[in-house]
Amino acid sequence: MASETPTGPVSGPGTGPASGTSLQVLRRLDTGPRGLTDAEAAARLATHGENAPPRPRTPSALRRTLRGLRDPFTTVLLTLGLVSAFVASWGTATVILALVAVSCALRAAGERRADRSLAALRELVAGTATVLRRTDDAAAPRAHEVPVADLVPGDVVRLGPGDLVPADVRLLRAHGLTVSESALTGESAPVAKAAAELPRPLAESHLCFQGSAVVAGGATAVVVATGAHTRFAAAQRTPEAREPSAFDRSVHGIARVLVRFMLLTPPLVLMAGAALRGRGLQTLPFAVSVAVGLTPEMLPVIVTTCLARSAALLARTRRVVVRRLPALHDLGAIDVLCVDKTGTLTQDRPEAARSLGPDGRDDPEVLRWAAVGAWWTLQLAELPAPDALDEALLAVAGVVGEEYDGLAALPVQPGRRLATAVVAGRPGRHLLITKGAAEDVLERCELPDAERRRLLALAAREAETGRRVLAVATAERPARTRAYTPADERGLAFRGLVTFHDELTPGAAESLRTLAALGIQVHILTGDHPATAARVCRELGLEPGEVRIAGRADAQGCADATPVRTGVVPAAATTVVAGTTTVVARCTPEEKARVVAGLRAAGHTVGFLGDGVNDVAALLAADVGIAPRGAVAVARESADVVLAEKDLTAIGHAVTAGRSSSANIAAYLRVTLSSNLGNVLAMLAAGLLLPFLPMLPVQVLAQNLCFDAAQLAFAHDRPAPSELRRPTVLRPPAFLRFITGFGVLNAVADLATFGVLALALNGPDALDDQAVFHSAWFTENLLTQALVMLLLRDGRRLARGGRPGPVGWAAAFLAAVGLAVPPSPLGTALGMTALPAPYHLLLAAVLGLYALALTVAATRHARRRP
Repeated sequence: MASETPTGPVSGPGTGPASGTSLQVLRRLDTGPRGLTDAEAAARLATHGENAPPRPRTPSALRRTLRGLRDPFTTVLLTLGLVSAFVASWGTATVILALVAVSCALRAAGERRADRSLAALRELVAGTATVLRRTDDAAAPRAHEVPVADLVPGDVVRLGPGDLVPADVRLLRAHGLTVSESALTGESAPVAKAAAELPRPLAESHLCFQGSAVVAGGATAVVVATGAHTRFAAAQRTPEAREPSAFDRSVHGIARVLVRFMLLTPPLVLMAGAALRGRGLQTLPFAVSVAVGLTPEMLPVIVTTCLARSAALLARTRRVVVRRLPALHDLGAIDVLCVDKTGTLTQDRPEAARSLGPDGRDDPEVLRWAAVGAWWTLQLAELPAPDALDEALLAVAGVVGEEYDGLAALPVQPGRRLATAVVAGRPGRHLLITKGAAEDVLERCELPDAERRRLLALAAREAETGRRVLAVATAERPARTRAYTPADERGLAFRGLVTFHDELTPGAAESLRTLAALGIQVHILTGDHPATAARVCRELGLEPGEVRIAGRADAQGCADATPVRTGVVPAAATTVVAGTTTVVARCTPEEKARVVAGLRAAGHTVGFLGDGVNDVAALLAADVGIAPRGAVAVARESADVVLAEKDLTAIGHAVTAGRSSSANIAAYLRVTLSSNLGNVLAMLAAGLLLPFLPMLPVQVLAQNLCFDAAQLAFAHDRPAPSELRRPTVLRPPAFLRFITGFGVLNAVADLATFGVLALALNGPDALDDQAVFHSAWFTENLLTQALVMLLLRDGRRLARGGRPGPVGWAAAFLAAVGLAVPPSPLGTALGMTALPAPYHLLLAAVLGLYALALTVAATRHARRRP
């Protein structure tokens, strides 16, 4: 029989396995109010599988490795390696292809570690459900906890306040049940549910869906869909393509220019060699070596190592999991962070603020009456826990209510916005204490119309300040034994108002100041009342700036509590005002995504923090999607970064880690590309002027290997504090201007060395001593590259003393290699020879002038930087 249970999702109201009366549903599922037996549940579990959302397909190690080839620089390296093999330059080909393999393997290993860390965090949020099961057909049902993954269609479950709905269910019995479906719909207001025997067409009040949370009341329900067949899982089957991130855009922009230059270099060298020296194809290995010399061969390795080290450190020390390594660079580049209010800035836990009498002045007696009503509503109603406002009242008022004898309670019900507690008053009298929405309570009070309008205006003014308002009224009645009903809530005496504000998240203010110090502007996208969001900003010490209502073209009417038109976010809603916090209220999920897209279109790098199904579109629209561990599965899987908790402090640490990695990557690119460009320009010029190759291909390869090995130090460097105080962005135009200017300066130094060597090599065979020329230029190149590493390290830290750090030691190593290799046996094998002492003096003079010019140019550039 188990195989006959439905496997399809609850497709919609009025259709599917949940349609019809409760008896029809139970029959269709081959179950009953007593639940399934253990054997039936086991059989259905084998048939339907675990009640878990579909996990994203984990790519194989080979697929992860091959995915690394999509990086533009990696593709260029692979092409150059294959060309080197084609021209039989086996040494060059071997080194290049090894670098490609190492880069792809490192990236794949980093992503695999991130997936393992995410899986470990996912296990921490595994839950249980209360289910009715029987040992056999004759046994009585018993309620016990089972893992949510073990639920099957036909199981009868019990729901209570605070429970997560474990599957799609059809209600059999319910009392006072309200459910929050914000994870599915984005609506913050709880939805009333009831076990209607004959549900109205197109109604869903008799259904609860996986991912929802029970706010109040209780219910017994039958499971109608599990796992991949739930509505929650269906929301995950609509993937959206992600636009290129800030990291992708910047790297691809630089790569496109360099690739064009590299494609032009070999033909130019070949044509020049054939036209001027008649060498033709003999120049091909040298031309390929020149193209390789321009390529930042270590970039994929440096990038992957920097990001992987920072990601591993974040996971280990901050429990922040970076699922997509380039997202760490994007974190360092963000200048706008979009967050919601509830759970991020506030705890979704109201706190009593003021109690006002009818005259609008503070009156603590109003708070006491409200707390007495809350106490006896809790004691006498069927609700197993107070609602949030009752908890706030009792927390402030302390021990109250016990001085009375409680008699009855009429709690909040679906469609009813007030609650009444009945206590024993004076002898022979009963006292009714009613609290609730101001409009509902005042409607039941004996007041002149003018006074009622005045009190409604007073409540409205308090609401406009961003506070929630609770009205309190009392009435005396003759003692009786007959039960009290809502009809008795008439002729009340108005006592006053109690106002509430959301309790701020501890540390939120400090976290926001930290983000502001990092140059990140916070935007609040919330579904709440705009005045509430603005008040929270002010309490946190933020200037809310423009408060927008999604769908409105202006900021007017922010205090208007009436529903607003949705579906269109005006362009003004995405405008960033420098130095302020922009609040967009009444946001739907689609509007959140549209605001994020608008900010990106305006040139900002945007991070978005979200945790519900309704946040998926915005998570995918942002440069960096961020979700907490407790987010719904689809939000976690859509995010680039997963936090252990929904905490802005953790985001600040992640941003700092991203900027540290990005600063090291940028320093590597500055140093390598400017140095490589200068060397290539000098080699091209020397190749046209010299009767021999300015450097043998094997010498070019050896020089590149030495320089590349030294560049690994950038993956372990500690950037200057100034680099961490602002977003790190690689802007291709400015970056290319930088490397062009300093590349030309480096080429001038190389050509000056060429001129010195031409003068120093006297006699009729002036430039025929190839070994001396190659040795001198090899040494000069490595020494100039060591100087560039030190002086262009971060554009500001110019010869400032202190510990040298990894880059300083690497530069010293590079200089030592440049001096030691030519006279060594290795230098002989490479076609070089020892240089006489006078040549070293000449090189020292050239390098001294170059260091001075480089320092002046770098200092001027640093002063021009913002």
